[in-house]
Amino acid sequence: MQVLSVSSLKGGVGKTTIALGLASAALNKGINTLLIDLDPQCDATSGLGAMSESGLSVAEVLQSPKIQNIKKAIVASHWHKGSKMDVMVGSPRSLLLDNPAPTIADVWRLEEVLTLIEEDYDLVIIDTPPSINALTRTAWVASDRVLIVTEPSLYSVIAADRARKAINEISAKLTPRLQLLGVVVNRYRSQSNEHEYRIRELREMFSEQLLMPFFEERAAIQQATGAARPIHSWPAEGALEVAQSFDWLLAGALSHMTQGIEKRDRVGAIGRATRGQASPISELIPESSREQPLSRKAARKKSLFRR
Repeated sequence: MQVLSVSSLKGGVGKTTIALGLASAALNKGINTLLIDLDPQCDATSGLGAMSESGLSVAEVLQSPKIQNIKKAIVASHWHKGSKMDVMVGSPRSLLLDNPAPTIADVWRLEEVLTLIEEDYDLVIIDTPPSINALTRTAWVASDRVLIVTEPSLYSVIAADRARKAINEISAKLTPRLQLLGVVVNRYRSQSNEHEYRIRELREMFSEQLLMPFFEERAAIQQATGAARPIHSWPAEGALEVAQSFDWLLAGALSHMTQGIEKRDRVGAIGRATRGQASPISELIPESSREQPLSRKAARKKSLFRR
C-alpha cells in the first residue's frame, strides 16, 4: 500500500479537484484505491458519489480506530469499474477533531487505521483540510508522500512554502518515510502576466519539485466534478487532454513512492509503523526506475522510531 496526501494550506486552490483527478487516473489503470476524505467540507465524498448507509464516517474512525468502524465508514464509490474505488466518507463532524495542538497519539491515529486495511488497497489518496492542524498532521504521518496543490497567486505561493517547511519538520521529528512529492499548479492561465511571475517564483523556490504539467482552468473538469464522474470517462471537449495530464501526474507519483519501499509493521503502543513490500502498483513502474525493497531488518534499522 502506498499513501499519498493531497494538501494545501490555503483553501480555494482546487485541491480536491486534483485528488479526484488522481483517483480517476488510478481507476483507469485498474489500481485498487481508497480515497480518505479528511476535509470537513466533504467535497471528495460528494465528487465520488459516496454515501454511508451506516452513518459512520472518518470522524468516528479517528475517534475509535476499530476494524468494525473502519469497514462501516468505507463505501464503494459510483466510479467502481472492475477495480476498487472506495471512499472513507468525510463528515463535518471531523472538524471537532481538528485540534491545533494535537497529541502524539492524535497524529499517529490514521497510521493505526491503515495498518488494519493494508492488504485491501494498493493506493490510498488522502484529501486533507486546508490547515496544519490535527487532521492534516495525522494524514502526513500516515503518508509516504505529500502533493502540494497551489495556484499562481501571492498567498497560494506563500502557503506552499509553509507547507513544505511543515512537511520537512514532521519528516525530521516523526516519520522519515514522509517526503514532499512536489508542487502542482492548478488554475493556470498562460496569458496572465501575474501567473507567469508567480510561476517563476515557484521555480526558484521548488526547482525540480515544481511538477509538470500545469493544470489550466477547463470547463470539462468542473462538469465532470459536478456530475460526480471521473474525468477519464467524461465526453466533453478537452477532457481527454486533462485525463492524460492526471495520468502523467499519477505515474510520476507512483514511481517516486515505489523507490525504497518498506513494510508497514505494527510497533509500539500507538501503532508506529512502516509500510510497503511488493504491490501491484510496482508492476506499472519500469524495472529501470525501481530500487529493490529493503529487507525487514534493514527497514527496521532505518525507519522505526521508539520512545
